[in-house]
Order: sequence, then C-alpha cells, then structure tokens
Amino acid sequence: MIVFTDHDAYIAAAPEALRPLLKLVRARLALTLPDADEVIQYGMPGFCSAGLVIAGYAAFSKQCGLYVSKGAISTHLDEVAAAGLKASKTGVTFSPAKPIPNELIASLALASRKELGV
Repeated sequence: MIVFTDHDAYIAAAPEALRPLLKLVRARLALTLPDADEVIQYGMPGFCSAGLVIAGYAAFSKQCGLYVSKGAISTHLDEVAAAGLKASKTGVTFSPAKPIPNELIASLALASRKELGV
C-alpha cells in the first residue's frame, strides 16, 4: 500500500482522468475552509480543524468521492440528487461524466463543519 504524505502526491498517483476533478475539489475545499489544515488520514486527503476531519476526498478507478459528516449529507440530499449524483451516509460519488458542482462542494463542507462544531 502506498503511503501518501500530502495532497499533491495523492493526486499525482490517481488515475489521470480523475486528477482534474481532485484538483477542483481540493481547491474548492481550500477556498471554503481557509482556516482548516490539509491532512492525510486513513490514506485519504482531507481538511481538518481542531483534530476533526471536516471533509475528505478520494479517487477510485473510475470515480471520486467527497466525504463529509452524516448530517451534511442528509441536509443536502435534494441537491445531490438534483446534480444527478449518488450519496451514501457520509459521501457523494462523482466522475468526469458527472462532476460535482462547486456550490455543492462548498455547501457540504460548510454543513459538515457546522455539524462538527469546528
């Protein structure tokens, strides 16, 4: 298993077709959570504050995921569905064919931060 030390290394190792999506998610999270620290936890890049991961993202073979708190997902289920994306309890999956909208990334990250109280 590859151990990543930073977001750049993680993105560079992802499938080439997914790298632009990962860069977009990273940039949007950094803009939305300017006071959060970039971390790698559980092998996945994320943004952390007060020791809590507010949002994380990951690449798989054909899709990416954005991971936030349960409450953030449940609060924004209608927006996830309107974007044509699928949600689990703590994540939203997206692909180059169906990218995640910038506004949805920001809304989910802010809702997650609010739920976590950081």
